[in-house]
Amino acid sequence: MPRIQGAGMVQVLVLNASYEPLNITTWRRATVLMLKGKAESLEEDSNHKLRHDTLLPTVIRLRYFVRVPYRELPLTRKNILQRDNNCCQYCGYKGEKLSIDHVLPRSRGGGDEWSNVTTACLACNVMKGNRTPREANMPLKQLPYKPLSNMSFEANKQINSGRYKEWGKYVIGWGE
Repeated sequence: MPRIQGAGMVQVLVLNASYEPLNITTWRRATVLMLKGKAESLEEDSNHKLRHDTLLPTVIRLRYFVRVPYRELPLTRKNILQRDNNCCQYCGYKGEKLSIDHVLPRSRGGGDEWSNVTTACLACNVMKGNRTPREANMPLKQLPYKPLSNMSFEANKQINSGRYKEWGKYVIGWGE
């Protein structure tokens, strides 16, 4: 493989033949898949070129369908914080002092499920108390939802950083 200046950190979104995201790989692995005829390039990085003016891919699609077993994403503190981008969903605070809040409090029948838990800073969590966001007059910045997969966290981070904005059009709900 040729040496390319600054291309060491270029990541590539890999899509299944059905255009659903499978994983994120290196540009080297993506290039090998394309050279072997196993994948096609859908998006390229105009800042980096291989030999013969070929651009480095940033999104590739496999030419064959890969069956992926369904695995449900566990409801953990780490996954909730990642889903909410480590940000209080009431005031927007980003920092160390974040907690998990139940939108409908457990004492009022709210359960531990993706659609009922959100990230809140300690001040907002205490201010909201045993009320719903509507009762406390504290609207959520983003409604809680169940993420599609663990891979979406890394891809969403890349899209939101502005580095791989082109990934957003291949995945529903990413980068919003």
